[in-house]
Amino acid sequence: MSQFSPISDSSSSPNFDPDWSYETTVIQVEQMINQIESGNLDLAEVFSEFASAVEYLRQCEAFLAQQQQQMDLLIETLTDESDAF
Repeated sequence: MSQFSPISDSSSSPNFDPDWSYETTVIQVEQMINQIESGNLDLAEVFSEFASAVEYLRQCEAFLAQQQQQMDLLIETLTDESDAF
């Protein structure tokens, strides 16, 4: 499986590469789990796939956290605007 970094290192908050996709990454993790569960991999390959899956899941978690922060900010902005009226 090809690996890529979805996050650029240009700032303190994660910025995801425009080509990175949460849905695609979840599919990749599912495929890795299926390969691991198939029993057709050597032990070293199992560890490698597992490590990659964990990294992809961390990327997904960071993406979801960033999206949650954006949603919270939007909600706060809407609440502040409605309080002004």
